[in-house]
Amino acid sequence: MAVNYVCRHCRTPLGRFEGADVSEYRLGLHFLTPEERKRIIAYNSNGDVTVQVVCDYCSQALDHHPELALLSNPLQ
Repeated sequence: MAVNYVCRHCRTPLGRFEGADVSEYRLGLHFLTPEERKRIIAYNSNGDVTVQVVCDYCSQALDHHPELALLSNPLQ
């Protein structure tokens, strides 16, 4: 199983953990509410997990231009 971290806005791959010892508990994903889990975590058919986060570039762009948050895909 692998856990892939990807920016939810620009789709840039941010990191990857591989191995049988990688668990949602060790990554702290168990702290998410059920609603957050549905929005942030995707389970792939091959057993991998994709976690959508926000990269530094997109975070700064949204901080400087909050109106971008109104767009469905602000930072392609």
